[in-house]
Amino acid sequence: MQNQGLRRYRADDLHRLREICVLTGAAGGDATGRWSTDELLPDLFLEPYVTFAPEWAWVVDEGDGPLGYLVAVPRTRRFVTWWREDWGPWFAERYPAPDEPYSAEEELVRRGYDPTVLLVPELDEYPAHLHIDVLPEGQGKGYGRALIENLLIPSLARAGIPGVHLTMDPANTTARGFYAAVGFAELPSSTPESPVLGRWIPPLP
Repeated sequence: MQNQGLRRYRADDLHRLREICVLTGAAGGDATGRWSTDELLPDLFLEPYVTFAPEWAWVVDEGDGPLGYLVAVPRTRRFVTWWREDWGPWFAERYPAPDEPYSAEEELVRRGYDPTVLLVPELDEYPAHLHIDVLPEGQGKGYGRALIENLLIPSLARAGIPGVHLTMDPANTTARGFYAAVGFAELPSSTPESPVLGRWIPPLP
């Protein structure tokens, strides 16, 4: 497979991509009903990305609508600044600021108030970051690899970005194996509880 079944994100994909974010939001499984609202995960991990950088989003679509997606930002520091100034106020209108001690859901809400959690120590070497989610019916067909190898990495190389990183749920062992297979390795700040993986991007000749 090259890029067959993959395309650029379109604004009319948003509703379905938000659903996919939830359906893959529990270590790759269905997170429907896990939190007090199913809007929380896409409000953190999907919609801010396609709002800030829709040109860095791609969709898996075999012809009947999205089965998955990859979203990325090439310069995480710029994204964090935008989040504070634009997304943060929008988020705060919808989710009350939590008080300590934090429940598991409140820990997620805190991310919306404090996007500096995205500033990993290795950011100078790996300034881009990504999220990728594919429904089970879209898995095992090479889409994930093609999203990264054929679309994301060449685009980042053309933009002069030296590396890309991601954080992940340590319970998602299937995803961990996939990331290793497409060249991601643990970064020094990675811990068993909070894995941080990165991939260096060779400069274009």
